[in-house]
Amino acid sequence: MPCIEEQRAASWLKRALGLGLSLVLAGCGTSRGPAEPRSGANLPQAGAAQKSPGQPATAGAHGPVELAPAQPVRTHDELRLQAARRLVAANPERSYMGEVPAVLLAIPVLEVELNRDGSVKRVAVMREPGQARDTIQLAIDAVHRAAPYGDLSHLPRPWKFNEVFLFNDERRFKPRTLDD
Repeated sequence: MPCIEEQRAASWLKRALGLGLSLVLAGCGTSRGPAEPRSGANLPQAGAAQKSPGQPATAGAHGPVELAPAQPVRTHDELRLQAARRLVAANPERSYMGEVPAVLLAIPVLEVELNRDGSVKRVAVMREPGQARDTIQLAIDAVHRAAPYGDLSHLPRPWKFNEVFLFNDERRFKPRTLDD
């Protein structure tokens, strides 16, 4: 028979887990499953800086951001990690590092398919947030600004990765990959 202290600890743990789950669900929109790519999702937006796959510079709010050439990757996990780092580097005014807030504004999830040269072939929205739906386009634009992602010809197909974008109240994102 468990003692009173064990029963209290178990009861407290159940309440804490329930509260934590409630907070997580409150911060998330509804998951709608895989969605078709948004129209024009793999094309740069009108007025956005155009760049060729070999051009490492991207436009930032304070002028162009120079991206270092993508490093060779040996695995899809390395590709995903390098892509997350490039997302932050290419979008310094639109991203944040450090602690993720307890309640997030929005959490869109994208599937990014790449060409052999690391340029973006297609972006599909895997999860749309229930609120702040404009963050979907912010995430898609960030993916394009961070391209190219390097030569992928030596990796097995498919050349794609998923990224979860953790948006705070300032509409700045942190790639979930960097939060591990």
